[in-house]
Amino acid sequence: MNKGFKLDCIGYALFAAFVLLIMPWMVDFSGYELNSYARYLALGLVAAALALSWGAAGILNLGQALTFGIGAYIMAMHLKLKASASLPGGMPDFMGWTNVESLPWFWQPFDSLVFTLLAGIGIPVVLACLLGVFMFRGRITGVFVAIITLSLMLAVQLWIISEQRFTGGENGITGLAPLTLFGWSVDTYSLAFYYLVAGCLLTGLAVGLGLLRSKAGLVLRAIKADPERVRFFGYDVARFETVAFATSAGIAGVAGMLYALVLEFASPTYMGLSISLAIVIWAAVGGRESIVAAALGGIGVNMAEGRLSDLFFDQWTLMLGVIFILVVLFLPRGVYGLIDSARDALEQRYAARVPGAAASVASDGVHGQGETK
Repeated sequence: MNKGFKLDCIGYALFAAFVLLIMPWMVDFSGYELNSYARYLALGLVAAALALSWGAAGILNLGQALTFGIGAYIMAMHLKLKASASLPGGMPDFMGWTNVESLPWFWQPFDSLVFTLLAGIGIPVVLACLLGVFMFRGRITGVFVAIITLSLMLAVQLWIISEQRFTGGENGITGLAPLTLFGWSVDTYSLAFYYLVAGCLLTGLAVGLGLLRSKAGLVLRAIKADPERVRFFGYDVARFETVAFATSAGIAGVAGMLYALVLEFASPTYMGLSISLAIVIWAAVGGRESIVAAALGGIGVNMAEGRLSDLFFDQWTLMLGVIFILVVLFLPRGVYGLIDSARDALEQRYAARVPGAAASVASDGVHGQGETK
């Protein structure tokens, strides 16, 4: 087990304790604040999803908001059908306003909760697999991947806006019914819902850490360092990159479904340029080398944004921008890099003071480097 993964495991345990035990007690258990904290956790999950592909495999996906938005729309479609059950034909109100005669065939399966939950993960995964095969089989890398993913996201956003009769257009899908989860009517302003979102976040992080700990994770780190060397050893680089890309998309889809529940609507702005770039910033602030740190970055930045907007109504965006600039200049590896450097410094001091410890630390470092090459 390399040192980076050890740090991730320790960070995961501390993060789980923070999310499950400390964060709920930071509020007065008012519905509004619990709902806000659930929103922070959902955004932390999508930041972790980006770090899984960006930090582990070096795939910068500037269209991460696409799969996030797809997940949100899928959940909103299910809840909108529940809210429209008493309307003519069971059609959403915006379809009646645009003279749609019957419920479209591609809306009908979303009446099922099981299908909705599977589709919220499966459709982003399938889309990512198709796009991944196209990009990675063609050995498209670097900035070209960023451009392709960003362009596809904006194209889908424009299509959703233009197809108002099927998607609600610029208004999105509003007026949603509460989610009924296997007999439980979900109150999105309750402590139970907060723990539901926290459980999804921790599960998503566990899936990501499991992938990184597996042989696939080892190969992904090697691909990030030198893809040609990995090809020389006989590995299918495109397949491993597609796995990371698709896993990231599935986790982002879950985050989108949770986000639609928190805000109680889905909007094409969820697939906008601003939120996609924000996801990149959250991952960079926390540290893209660690999915746990990236999640913490997403939570921390959004919490800071909420606090600053309350205290400084007009100047908070400027202050947040200054914070981002300082992080990029002085913490290029994010908060995770600062912690990692501090850990290395402590190990070196320990090795200098304790006889025989230097060889142990050096051996650990060699094994860690061997895993990442």
